[in-house]
Amino acid sequence: RLGPFNLPHRVVMAPLTRSRARQPGNVPGSLAACYYAQRASAALIISEATQISMQGQGYAWTPGIHSREQVEAWLRVTEAVHQAGGLMFCQLWHVGRISHPALQPDNMLPVAPSAIIPAGKAFIENERGEGALIPFVRPRALDLDEMPYVVAQYVRAAKNALAANFDGVEIHAANGYLLDQFIESGTNRRTDAYGGPVENRTRLLFEIVEALTPVWGPDRIGVRISPMGKMNDIHDDDPEATFGHVAERLSEYELAYLHMVNPAVEQMQNGKDPDPRALGMAKLVRKQFKGNLIVAGGFDAESGARWLREGWGDLIAFGRKFLANPDLPERLRIGAPLNADDPSSYYGGGEKGYTDYPSLAQDRGDQPKSCV
Repeated sequence: RLGPFNLPHRVVMAPLTRSRARQPGNVPGSLAACYYAQRASAALIISEATQISMQGQGYAWTPGIHSREQVEAWLRVTEAVHQAGGLMFCQLWHVGRISHPALQPDNMLPVAPSAIIPAGKAFIENERGEGALIPFVRPRALDLDEMPYVVAQYVRAAKNALAANFDGVEIHAANGYLLDQFIESGTNRRTDAYGGPVENRTRLLFEIVEALTPVWGPDRIGVRISPMGKMNDIHDDDPEATFGHVAERLSEYELAYLHMVNPAVEQMQNGKDPDPRALGMAKLVRKQFKGNLIVAGGFDAESGARWLREGWGDLIAFGRKFLANPDLPERLRIGAPLNADDPSSYYGGGEKGYTDYPSLAQDRGDQPKSCV
């Protein structure tokens, strides 16, 4: 049971950025409705990361949920998912420093807890309308009096997700984006009420959780974290203390779930046993968080089943496997072979590598190849 919902199984579709929003306006298109409806057999679909404001955007062609056109488009997506029997939460996203003036309103600087340039490059649309990688810039540190405005962006997006008929929302506090930048000591050098000790660094996350609770109720809110993650040049000096605190505090809110990116994802993706410290971190979060725990990253059928048996998670989220296998739960149930995913079509483009992966029924000729 996940909040008010009874789930048919424990296979979740993880959030997956696909950079296919319609332009102008970063609006989900009809292909998005097809794509998600194809995958409605997931116990829960968590939408691709969806920016809560223009300031929150960090990649070309990613969808938002801050304009009327975006809300109307998402409504068509959720309607298609619900008609197919699915359940869908909207992942609310602010990238913080992982952006570029080319993606910001009026070419403003990206914002962050501290003015530290991340390693790596931003993915933007160039003058020819093509995707391009360019170096990150030094972000602007948010002023103390801007914090309520950041919270207000999340509240507005949460209300828009409700209007778009999502079944709940997930607060994206993982993978080196804005909330993770506040949480982790490597990116938060503030000396005010939002920096320093872990209670301060996590303050913004809990303010947002509390602000969204009157909109959705706690049992339709999830939070995603990535303890010991390295994505987007993120790190923490004492991750066990930091994320143990986060998990323990979140447990007090009786949320629908906590969604953890597997700390051992790199080893497991490479077919290796989990690093002892990474496994220890996963067990710590499991111990500290008393509600439903979704774990994502590096799983196959065997390892996912093992983590469930051992009690290290309550649900397993699959990303790339769900991308390539719209009927993944059925394939896992009967042990059917899996389609291989095509990395060249992950980001941008159209139907290829998006809605054209066949289901078992399509392979048998029992369903049409294209979306209806």
